[in-house]
This record gives sequence, C-alpha cells and structure tokens, in this order.
Amino acid sequence: MTQADDSLAKKRFFAITAMRLMGAFFVLVGFVLIRGGWELAGQPTDRWIGVAVVLIGAFDFAVMPLLLARRWRSPKSS
Repeated sequence: MTQADDSLAKKRFFAITAMRLMGAFFVLVGFVLIRGGWELAGQPTDRWIGVAVVLIGAFDFAVMPLLLARRWRSPKSS
C-alpha cells in the first residue's frame, strides 16, 4: 500500500465514522423532539419533525456507511 493509498483509506474511514456519528446524533435529537424537550413549531408538529429526524438518522447510521463502503471498495483483481 502506497502513501497515497493509505491516506485515501484513512480519509474514507473517517468519512464513514463521521456518517455513523451524525446518524446517532440525529436519532438522539429526534427522540428529544418527540419527547418535547425542544420546541420548534409546537406540538404535534414537533413530534412529526422528530420522527423524520429519527428516520433520517437511522438511515445515516445503518445504510449510508454500507453504500459508501460498497462505492469505495477496491476492484477485484483477476
């Protein structure tokens, strides 16, 4: 592995890790909105906003890292 390949791998690992952390953060913020801890537009609108944020966060946490890893996968050498 060359220096450039190693640097690229570190950047991609950081991107995947950041995606998971942001997904977890979105899920937590969404649950706070659902619970009524913050008021944005008033209830029940805040609950629906919270549900949307939780779903986006779950997608970011579970699906996006897999999509990024698949896209950045090294080609198979024959």
